[in-house]
Amino acid sequence: YFLINQWGSPKGERELWGGMKVSSRTYASFKFMIYTMAGSLGLLLAIQMLGVVFKTFDLPFIIQQWNALGGDVEILGGFTTVATAKSVAFWAFTVAFALKVPVWPFHTWLPDAHTEAPTAGSMILAGVLLKLGAFGFLRFVLPLYPEQAQAGANILAGLATAAIIFGAFAAYGQRDFKRLVAYSSVNHMGFVVLGIAAAAKAIGTESATIALNGAVLQMFNHGLSAAGMFFLVGVVYDRIHTRNLDEMGGYFPLVPVYGGILIFTSMASLGLPGLNGFVSEFLVVRGAWPIFTGWTALSMLGLLFTGAYILKGISKSLHGPLDETHSHHLTEISKRELAVIAPLMVLMLWLGIWPSWLLDVIDKAMMALQSAIG
Repeated sequence: YFLINQWGSPKGERELWGGMKVSSRTYASFKFMIYTMAGSLGLLLAIQMLGVVFKTFDLPFIIQQWNALGGDVEILGGFTTVATAKSVAFWAFTVAFALKVPVWPFHTWLPDAHTEAPTAGSMILAGVLLKLGAFGFLRFVLPLYPEQAQAGANILAGLATAAIIFGAFAAYGQRDFKRLVAYSSVNHMGFVVLGIAAAAKAIGTESATIALNGAVLQMFNHGLSAAGMFFLVGVVYDRIHTRNLDEMGGYFPLVPVYGGILIFTSMASLGLPGLNGFVSEFLVVRGAWPIFTGWTALSMLGLLFTGAYILKGISKSLHGPLDETHSHHLTEISKRELAVIAPLMVLMLWLGIWPSWLLDVIDKAMMALQSAIG
């Protein structure tokens, strides 16, 4: 909230109800806070309920006892039964974490927050904050509510597929380069949720393990590629002070090093074989296919649309006739900026060629998670 509100872009205004105008960064920061607080309220109440029932917040103990209770057992002084409480609490947890991922249609705070945040804020938002929602699904929702998650997995898979497809369409329609990258996060995080939904539906199976491994690896990979893309948009914005793709074009001959890095990072985001994005998306699709064949087939259409918006960003900024509106301010990427993007590029290539060093760690954790769920 403070990164956006205090250090966000000073440009732009938004008109609210009644004709009142506020700065775009104030609007984005308050929208982010309201969405987060709204989702967290239900989560807080559900956690408090567990604390009242078990007189402790020790998670392993709660998981063991919660899943051992019969559905018709009365709790909270006879106010409700375990089955009803689990159903309500499951959706409270799910909505809270779906807002944080974010899953369609809870995603509308994200483009504004990303667009108005400073470059460093966008990198943190994409690389860390969005992953907390997916972590919540893995660490809390699946162990605490395995039966409810299995029953609601079809809904979650449908929302994930919608995020993949609509996120790609929305990204393609953007003229603001940073907003395009922001919508790409909705698209990419949809694969994470699809993998989690597939695992929830068939926990303990080989396909579920593959889908979980792909989902967690996709979380890491998206953190690399999205942070890199936001950084590169910030690099060009620092020079020409615009993110409007209609005012760019033909920059590749002027900044060939920057152009090459942008293309490389865009291809990693696209999921080009040999780079990190391909491995995780392939694992999610492979794991989800036997479980949700229809949703997975639709999500693969989203991969085609992903290519469309990635190529649009590259062609609008680097290729075509030179747009001289701002080109006289354009300079090549500096050594300091190279030092920031280089480690991300190394990891993108390394994970694309040899992902097993990280997948082995992820696989052990996901096997332990499934064993705990039973």
